[in-house]
Amino acid sequence: MKYLTQLLIIFAFTFLGEALSALLPLPIPASIYGLVLLFLALKLKLVRTQQVEDVGSFFISLLPILFVAPMVDLMDCWETLRSALLPSLAVIVVSTVFVFYISGRVTELVLRKQEEKHHD
Repeated sequence: MKYLTQLLIIFAFTFLGEALSALLPLPIPASIYGLVLLFLALKLKLVRTQQVEDVGSFFISLLPILFVAPMVDLMDCWETLRSALLPSLAVIVVSTVFVFYISGRVTELVLRKQEEKHHD
């Protein structure tokens, strides 16, 4: 019964996400709405972690399976992708370095602000 209750809680937030997606004219997937609503409910203590933990962990354990089909599709398109491989890798490397740099600078800024607060 515990698992069914946890599953129903997760499905309820999934349903709310679907409803929001249908009501709001924003290009945001319903699953994102559902995740944000569940996150807010957890942060506001409307839902306790223990109420969704077991089923949530089960769903997370299934995530790698979801990547198999897209990878097989990519292998089927290898001839098409080969010509774009080098530019794609260059964009990935440059954007990753850029994200690392910006993240580091923002972290330094936040730490500096926290130090200033503690010294005041």
